[in-house]
Amino acid sequence: MPTFSAGAISSRRQRGITLLELLIVMTLIALVTGLSFPSAASGLDSLRLRSTADTVANFLNAAIDRAGRRQQVIEIWISPHDNLLIARSPDLAFNRRLEVPDIFRIVSVRPPAEVNPDEPRRFLLYPGGTVPAIGVEIASKSGRKRMVSIDPITSSPRSELEP
Repeated sequence: MPTFSAGAISSRRQRGITLLELLIVMTLIALVTGLSFPSAASGLDSLRLRSTADTVANFLNAAIDRAGRRQQVIEIWISPHDNLLIARSPDLAFNRRLEVPDIFRIVSVRPPAEVNPDEPRRFLLYPGGTVPAIGVEIASKSGRKRMVSIDPITSSPRSELEP
């Protein structure tokens, strides 16, 4: 039968943690989490906004590419009211639709025009022609904004942070 000395029993007791130590560690973890959460949430909002702006830029780039490669006129509809972009060819062989996620809104379409805000804006992309300087401003619910614009010289869309 094994015998235990007093030193062996006391070292066994010291191996565990007390409830008080556990509560202190949990409190510190909760404090660090609480302080860092707003920053992390803001960062995720920025990443989602950038991802949505990149999706809009890719959508516009696909329409420009289709007009140039297939030598077809492409009509682009941008509807801030419906939070929607549509690109299509006259024969409907090319028909794309992009719904901007509900957490973001299309705030404005540039260049400004005197049309009813409930009506979609329409742009035509002509094969071999100059691409119109289209700009789509997207905003998050927290107020952050990004502008997706097409450079008429290079015909390439880009996404920029709005001040």
